[in-house]
Amino acid sequence: MRAFNPVATGAIAFAALLALYLGLLTAVSGWAFAVDQLASFWPYIVALAAGFGLQIGLYARLKQVIAGVGADRTVVAASGTTSGAAMVSCCAHYLANLLPVVGASGLVALVAQYQVELFWVGLAASAAGTAFVAARLVKATRAHARCAGAS
Repeated sequence: MRAFNPVATGAIAFAALLALYLGLLTAVSGWAFAVDQLASFWPYIVALAAGFGLQIGLYARLKQVIAGVGADRTVVAASGTTSGAAMVSCCAHYLANLLPVVGASGLVALVAQYQVELFWVGLAASAAGTAFVAARLVKATRAHARCAGAS
């Protein structure tokens, strides 16, 4: 199994989520719109991407301490998905012209109306996921130190 640098892994995850956000917005409405949305909502977007990067970095470190645990991977994936969805929600109402189903445009309008609230939901999920992985890392590090001390 190849070891990953947790800091580099977290930085790559941070950059990847920002790239996904900018890529989706650019594909839907163009580069100028993507930059405008990033400028308008940058505190939320950067915080969500940083939280995701932190979780991935902590998880990479956890994998260095112990063999990967499936539950930890699930939490990182779920909170990362929530972060990504919250970031994309800020532009979802612009997808209405691409949706052939009229009923879906109501959902898009609802998401657009509550985009800031969805950012907060994403931030809460990110904080919960980070706390969970950090607690697992602390527990695993302590257990590893006890085992190494007993040897």
